[in-house]
Amino acid sequence: MSATHSSPQPAVTVLGLGPMGRALAGAFLAAGVRTTVWNRTPGREGDLVERGAVLAASAAEAVAASPLTVICLVNYDATDAVLRQDAVETALKGRTLVNLSADAPERSRDTGRWAEGRGVAYVDGAIMTPADVIGSPHGVFLFSGPAAVYEEHRAVLDALNGTHTFLGEEISRAAAYDIALLDIFWTAAAGYWHALALADAEGVRPLELAPFAAGIAGILPAVFEELADDVQNGGDRSGAINPLTSAVSTMAHVVHAAEAHGIDSGVMRAVEGLARRTVALGHGAAGSARIVDVLLGRGTAAQA
Repeated sequence: MSATHSSPQPAVTVLGLGPMGRALAGAFLAAGVRTTVWNRTPGREGDLVERGAVLAASAAEAVAASPLTVICLVNYDATDAVLRQDAVETALKGRTLVNLSADAPERSRDTGRWAEGRGVAYVDGAIMTPADVIGSPHGVFLFSGPAAVYEEHRAVLDALNGTHTFLGEEISRAAAYDIALLDIFWTAAAGYWHALALADAEGVRPLELAPFAAGIAGILPAVFEELADDVQNGGDRSGAINPLTSAVSTMAHVVHAAEAHGIDSGVMRAVEGLARRTVALGHGAAGSARIVDVLLGRGTAAQA
């Protein structure tokens, strides 16, 4: 007679059932992970219970149900309100917490200190894609914290599918990437909003402009790589092609055209002002890498 032995079913708790939290819990369920869920506002679990999730009556009960808890709320004020309660802290002791909420890097460092002081293994993380792709190959996740803790729970986290990148043991590393990448997204989105308004005011319909906007987006990866290299290594390749004096002129054209239609140009005026300040410091013949130096408070005078 032979016996078949199987490993215990992996388990996870998901705290927070907004759109992203529900997507995370759904991905865990789809991968066969025993999933316990809890949300501050009852009734957000949707069909998760029908799919096999266990709905806990409290955050402490939810945490106690699994060796790994994943929390995903709007910010770290919200996570603090849930986690920094005596009953939850007691339940978390000796367990692992992965925080996939978004906030400033200092907040992740503060949470890391809090976790260490309470015997909680802590990994900070960030989700760089929308909720509707979670569980698919298109999801993108960033993690940072103790490597041994991440590796211990990697098999369960991998159930979320997509691309997972471990950025190192500095706890705020994922948050630093997240905040910088969000900076790119929202300032780029602001530029596109303004462009759509300006084009529409000039009689160019948004869907007529969109294919050409995609062309602009297509050249950005190479521009981003070149600019990063110039900033890191002191280069200035863009200056030979598009010196700041020329760039400022085109920025002024955008502001003039938009404001002639009564379109708020505060964002572009801020960009133009920053470029003009860099030119005034003697960098008019340089490229946009010098703007980064000015933002960082270095390179405030042109190199001899």
